Amino acid sequence: AFCRGRIVRVPKGPLIRVVGTEVAIPCSVSDYDGPSEQNFDWEFSRETDFVRIVSTWDSTFTSEEYQKRVGRGDIKLRRSSNDAVELVIRNIQPADQGRYKCSTPSTDATVQGNYDAEVQVKVISDGLSVSGSKARSSTSLRLSEGDSFKLRCSAITTSPEHTHLHVTWQIKSGSSWRDILSLTHEGKFQPGPGYEERYRSGDIRLDTGANDTYRLSVSQASSADGGAYRCLVSEWVRGADGSWQKIQEKSVEIAAVSIQRTDVVISTSNVSVTERDSLDLTCNITTDRSGIFQAEVMWYFSTSPDDTLSDAQLLLSMDHDSVVSDSTLISLSHVDRNSYRLLVRDVDVEDSGYYFCEAAIWVPLHNGSWHKVVERTSAPVSVVVTALEPDYDVFLNASKTPKFSDDPTELNCRITNVQDTEANIRFTVSWYYRQHLPGDDVATEELLASMDADWTLLLGDRGRERIQNGEIIFSKKSADTFSLRIQWTSESDRGDYFCVVSAWSRHRNNSWVRSKDVTSAPVNIFWATQDYTLTVEAVKLKPFFVAGHTFEMTCKVSSKNIKTPRYSVLITAEKPFTDQSSPNGTTRIISLNQDSVVRLEDWTDQTRVDGVVLEKVQENEFRYRMYQTQISDAGLYRCVVTAWSPGGGGMWREAVNGLSNPIQIDFQTSGPVFNVSVHSDSPTIYQGEVADLLCIITTEGMPLEPDDMSFDVSWFAVRSFALDREPVLLASLDRRGIVAQSRRNGSSDLSVERISPLEFRLRVHGCEDHDFGNHYCVVTPWVRSATGVWQREPDIKAKPIFLSVKMDVLNAFKYPLLIGIGLATVIGLLSCLIGYCSSRWCCKKEVQETRRERRRLMSMEMD
Repeated sequence: AFCRGRIVRVPKGPLIRVVGTEVAIPCSVSDYDGPSEQNFDWEFSRETDFVRIVSTWDSTFTSEEYQKRVGRGDIKLRRSSNDAVELVIRNIQPADQGRYKCSTPSTDATVQGNYDAEVQVKVISDGLSVSGSKARSSTSLRLSEGDSFKLRCSAITTSPEHTHLHVTWQIKSGSSWRDILSLTHEGKFQPGPGYEERYRSGDIRLDTGANDTYRLSVSQASSADGGAYRCLVSEWVRGADGSWQKIQEKSVEIAAVSIQRTDVVISTSNVSVTERDSLDLTCNITTDRSGIFQAEVMWYFSTSPDDTLSDAQLLLSMDHDSVVSDSTLISLSHVDRNSYRLLVRDVDVEDSGYYFCEAAIWVPLHNGSWHKVVERTSAPVSVVVTALEPDYDVFLNASKTPKFSDDPTELNCRITNVQDTEANIRFTVSWYYRQHLPGDDVATEELLASMDADWTLLLGDRGRERIQNGEIIFSKKSADTFSLRIQWTSESDRGDYFCVVSAWSRHRNNSWVRSKDVTSAPVNIFWATQDYTLTVEAVKLKPFFVAGHTFEMTCKVSSKNIKTPRYSVLITAEKPFTDQSSPNGTTRIISLNQDSVVRLEDWTDQTRVDGVVLEKVQENEFRYRMYQTQISDAGLYRCVVTAWSPGGGGMWREAVNGLSNPIQIDFQTSGPVFNVSVHSDSPTIYQGEVADLLCIITTEGMPLEPDDMSFDVSWFAVRSFALDREPVLLASLDRRGIVAQSRRNGSSDLSVERISPLEFRLRVHGCEDHDFGNHYCVVTPWVRSATGVWQREPDIKAKPIFLSVKMDVLNAFKYPLLIGIGLATVIGLLSCLIGYCSSRWCCKKEVQETRRERRRLMSMEMD
């Protein structure tokens, strides 16, 4: 199994070949060393001595006996790969019968395996003969589509060897031959590509007869069966290894078959008829069939030229017994032997589409039954039915036009000059709006509403909500007049309006189809308007006041070109210190709408819910008051006023907005200045210890008594080395001494306390890993003024201090190490005890020594 050596292989002989044919003897080598491309030498022997024929690497290798044949190319070597060649002998003769040896020069490091191989070649005489029927080499057949035909060829062999014949019928389409049906050398029938279904149905058969004849039978011939037919016969012999080998092949052309195609066409191309007229189409069958046959004709209708028969509608049919299916408005008649006429009376618009006919040819059989031999479908013919359009005009006028905003508008669309209309015609209307655009811009048309054939109103996208609310009304005043009414016309309704009247015709199936549209001339809805103006003036009533007093200002409003206006007022403040809820620096404080309803907007100070008041003094004057003002209220205050005018349906619509001049609140104080810092004696601690952080407040400037100062203190932490994360609120202590803590996930706890008037302490008990980070406090000072009112100062943020939490490695591993050493000692002693007891009492075995005799020769077991 582990040995490896060169192996030279040739086919297992003897190889039986026919005289005069070309012979190719393969030779290959494997399991060799050296270069990948190997060389080969061929020698021949009739009896004992070998004669050199040809070599792949030595041009002088050929013996004188074979030099002419090798020079002419009758004998040559054909390389198929680096390790395989073929010896090719053209026109082999009986003198070439003998032994052929293939040799390979050694390129191995060691000599292993075989370096040559021999094969016996036997040359037999040619005993195969192939001929057509009745010794005719070729004949011509002219058939009609659907006919049947048979072709015969004869093949016989007189070979001295036991050979088999392989017979194949082929057809030539174009320049290549295609297999139709074969009877193989193993006695099996094999249809060619594309003929499998026809072989299974029995339309193509291959039968054997007397005198070694092979007959091809073709039924239901189609145009694809036209062409030249030949019979291809090959002779096969079974080799020594059990495989089949083809030794020769012959062919003979039998016949040239032409198939006359049967076509089905409609005599006319595209057809155009008027509604209520008749449609006349003729289906012609083109065939040169002269025998007895009957045609079956079916007419189809389709809305698309690409539809198949399964998708199309069957109109009328006539079977091969000339029986026509029943229909009221459609008739089918047999004009002559190959023509069939379709007549459709009183055509409608719905009859527009594509018409095509399908025809089948039936021929009688010997038993009296009929057999369908061919079936064809014509190309579709386009038929256009022109509707009878009624003649009428459309006139649009405005019975009511607005002179001011919110006035009503009414448009009437009237049908005039109606002519040539029948009782089965009805009219509907569609309303459109087109906005005026400056310059040469073209405005698109917007659909307001339309009616379908049963006068159902379909709404467009424009004004849908107003139509549903009843602000826009569509009605039909009479049989020829349609109306559009806008209850309250606004500036957005100005533009062009026009109507489109559609005529609908009733069809045979009682369905309605729109046949004509007539568009009216547009009507322009427009009135002159002046731009709204609004002026707002803010006045501070008290020129000077201090913190704790009441701030009061009034807003006076004046307007022009607004009909009976009402005003809504909003008070805003622009403060130098804004919170995160007002990123643009403006805070909405309080508002009063046009119905005098007051609403607090962004005023969130719960201790001063009633601290701001906004009231209406006169129709165009409003007053704003702020009680017990604080230093944090400093800023610019304005009045934002919106003018409203009455709209349709009792609704108010916004007209114009105005902004007043700013009123400034500025407190001139000389109070103390507060500073805040965070301190810790031990910013680095171990897990489980207590961390102390002090928030220290210092004052500068005017000194204050401790009772006149109070502080709100909040502690925050940023859980990162850099301040790149959102701060987390830990705990807070307000000026009334109420402590609030945020929810915590770990087991550590917090405590906040005041240790002096200006010092606050945060303690973290049982510190854990997640308690690390930058910690800082935010202080809000409160100062009592001379009037006894507490004033809130701006928030002060301390510089953060980093708290680091470490782990005590010795304490963490002390108890696990002691427990592990103790358990290991106990288990070791227990293992020694068990081993000792087992060897002492459980596994003890007595061995008795065999007694030996004291002789000169000892027993064998001593060896």
